[in-house]
Amino acid sequence: MEPLTARALARPFGAFLLGVVVGVAGTGVHRWQQPWGLVLALAAVVAAGVLVRAWTGWVGMLALALGVFGVVSLLGQSGPGGDVVVAAQPVGYAWYLGGLAVALAGLAPRRWFGEHGAAAVEPSATAGASPART
Repeated sequence: MEPLTARALARPFGAFLLGVVVGVAGTGVHRWQQPWGLVLALAAVVAAGVLVRAWTGWVGMLALALGVFGVVSLLGQSGPGGDVVVAAQPVGYAWYLGGLAVALAGLAPRRWFGEHGAAAVEPSATAGASPART
């Protein structure tokens, strides 16, 4: 557990801001050249989820999801003239659920986000062992 410092508080806040940016950008392109705009928007959400998972962990992923879902929900409301940015159509519903795409990054194995990667070997495991011959 990381101690409560300014850096520890700034990471989830940065993840939330990233979620807001991805939500606004994704909302802007989700209806462009169907289905490629939606694919691009969802790929941005998943990429942001992987970035935040490696950067902050679960708290940051929650902040990212709140940022994306909050912006998409806000932009999905009808405006003063009755216009909507996220229409009640299949592509709109898919984009609404796109905030849940952050969960895809959460399902990735933990070792993918470690400091040393999957190929790292503990030094004690190789102490005294002879090198393999090829």
